[in-house]
Amino acid sequence: MEEHGKPIIAANAGSAVPALPSVPPPQKPSSTAETESPPNEALDVSEEPNVRSKLRIYTILIALCLELFIAALDQTIVSTAAPSIVADLHGSLGYTWIGAAYLLANAAAGPIWVKCSDIWGRKPAILCAIAIFAVASIITAASVNMAMLIAGRALQGAAGGGLMQLVNITISDLFSIRSRALYLSAMGLVWVLAGTTGPVFGGALSQYASWRWCFWINLPVCAVTFVVMLFFLDLHNPRTKLGEGLMAIDWLGTISMLAVTLLLLLGLDFGGVIYPWNSPKVICLIVFGTLMIGFFLYSEKRLAKYPLMLLSVFEGWSNNAIVIVAFTHSMASFGVEYYLPLYFQSVKQASPLQSGLLLLPMIITCAIVDILGGVFMHQIGRYRELIWAGTACMTLGAGLYTMFGTDTTLGTIVGFQIVFGFGMSLLFQTPTMALQNSVSQADTATAMATLSFMRSLGTSLSTVLGGVVFQNSMTIRSSFLAASGLGKPQLEALSGYQAAANVHISQTIDDPAQRQAVKEAFAWSIRNMFIMYTCIAAVGVLASVFVKQRHMSKEHTETKTGIENMTEKKRGLESS
Repeated sequence: MEEHGKPIIAANAGSAVPALPSVPPPQKPSSTAETESPPNEALDVSEEPNVRSKLRIYTILIALCLELFIAALDQTIVSTAAPSIVADLHGSLGYTWIGAAYLLANAAAGPIWVKCSDIWGRKPAILCAIAIFAVASIITAASVNMAMLIAGRALQGAAGGGLMQLVNITISDLFSIRSRALYLSAMGLVWVLAGTTGPVFGGALSQYASWRWCFWINLPVCAVTFVVMLFFLDLHNPRTKLGEGLMAIDWLGTISMLAVTLLLLLGLDFGGVIYPWNSPKVICLIVFGTLMIGFFLYSEKRLAKYPLMLLSVFEGWSNNAIVIVAFTHSMASFGVEYYLPLYFQSVKQASPLQSGLLLLPMIITCAIVDILGGVFMHQIGRYRELIWAGTACMTLGAGLYTMFGTDTTLGTIVGFQIVFGFGMSLLFQTPTMALQNSVSQADTATAMATLSFMRSLGTSLSTVLGGVVFQNSMTIRSSFLAASGLGKPQLEALSGYQAAANVHISQTIDDPAQRQAVKEAFAWSIRNMFIMYTCIAAVGVLASVFVKQRHMSKEHTETKTGIENMTEKKRGLESS
């Protein structure tokens, strides 16, 4: 991956030829109303970047891509495999939680991994995350019931949250803000490929092998990346002792954050499906989850010596707008990605493999646009226009999806996916670059943890809320299905949480009118989900107006980790 005139890393000391061209002096940005300078770096706890060879850099980047790929793949690979998993393990009640357990743990664990990497260093944290992800994959693949599978998925999500966070932070430690635009866009391409090929892999493995291979395939990748990271990654190592590190962790913040995500998502998932919305269980979960938000914020602001999250990220209109754009993008894009195969299988009667292949238009569009967006930021040094275009196109694409019905043509499906994919891909890395460009290098990791938590929370809410809308819509449609003459067993199979596990039931119905009624019920319920995702994407459009453009620097220093450096930075902030 050759840098174009914006190098940060030279060849190793033994090489007479530099690996990348020298860094030109940074140009002072023009004084305009819309372009601001980056934040003051006076408090940075950093050092000059190490000298690395091309071989070392490329090897590290390839390993990081593989780590991110398997972590992102496991978010969507189950979207087409879920019906097979549910049927094999006889657990229709757990359909939504096959995906949600991974995403919930992913959201909650991400900031904890980042703080651990600040305390013990990036390399030990990455190695631990890879090892835990491998163990969790074994548990999930060997599951004998739904409870074991969901537990394995939760552990996978916790480790996957670490991999996702630490990949971006490692790149931020290696490259300048201007240069990392290109590399993070490459990681965005990995996200796109993993997210959109996941359903293809899941469908193919479920149809021709076993759904268990969706998780066994992680093991060789984990082995390779573990070895590469062990021998090639050479970021700052503080050698913090275990006891000192454990004392530095923000335990109150960790517990309260876990409580917030667990209580709120359980309440939303149970509401209207397992228990009525006005039941004491649902009300208590949502109320106490909301109250825990206040306790978490108080803990981070007043009690934590080394907070999990950088609350100063939420100061100022621009940073808040960036967080909202990222949050709504994660909700809308992942929700559509996760539930579009449900439309293909239930309404268009596609097989799991076919439903994955039908996502190819979005895959190809995202791959091309993501790279072009990265090159644009790398060469021009601007991201705001990309955020505007991305939010607008994603909202338009989600709105077009609401037109999907039982008679929608293949050409229409392809065209709408191209529009949505164009907007979705522009927002994978632009909010990340915008936020990183708004904080100092020393605060980049914590700021990224905050943004990634909001993204992960968005994806978790997306699947849960999407499942709630779909299940409640199918329940509402029961009277329509009963009027068509369907029997009680069929009505029960198409009601509430059981509907998603019976997407191919219409193929077993001989009466054409009844079969059409089932397809229309699925189409109507999925349309309601797309309406919700369109509204969420529209919020991102409004927020994007307030995003400010700041100068993207070409200079770089590497962040030093460890408790001593965290304390030094904290003292500097308190005295400023």
